[in-house]
Amino acid sequence: MDFILQPWPWYVAGPLITLVMLLLFYFGKKFGVSSNLETICAIGGAGKLVDFFKFDWRENTWNLLFILGVIIGGFVTYQWLSPDKTVAINPQTVQDLSELGFQHAGAQYLPDEIYGLNAMFSLKGFLILLVGGMLVGFGSRYAGGCTSGHGIVGLSNLELPSLISVIGFFIGGLIMTWLLFPIIF
Repeated sequence: MDFILQPWPWYVAGPLITLVMLLLFYFGKKFGVSSNLETICAIGGAGKLVDFFKFDWRENTWNLLFILGVIIGGFVTYQWLSPDKTVAINPQTVQDLSELGFQHAGAQYLPDEIYGLNAMFSLKGFLILLVGGMLVGFGSRYAGGCTSGHGIVGLSNLELPSLISVIGFFIGGLIMTWLLFPIIF
């Protein structure tokens, strides 16, 4: 049981990711969380309004099962396989977040200052979640995929657009962390 509860070393996780990528490549499937947004929109009838969503969504049901597995797996892991509910982050990061108003930084995965009911129903909290969600959704479609799609699949296929996207994700993360996050909070 200790093996499951600890982070897996690179020499176990890396070959497993490689195996999954080879299987996806062999079966001609695309992988990524944002590709499920296309499928969900197609299921909802968006193809009647936008040609982009006119496709047989039934071909992507395996990817919807993947997302369901991610949600269930995350819940099971958090509830029953996480011996300690704290987040192991750098003490300097905890101090920096505390200075920005995050009193329980590192004590929980989802900080109440963003995801608590009081924060979500405040104007600022609602706008942060709404605008953030829209930017993530638009950005992943505009970039032709999300971080997992470009970072794992695209780079595995040696695709230049994926390399450019991953560099853009990294630069965007730096801008958010060092410039925008302190302004917002």
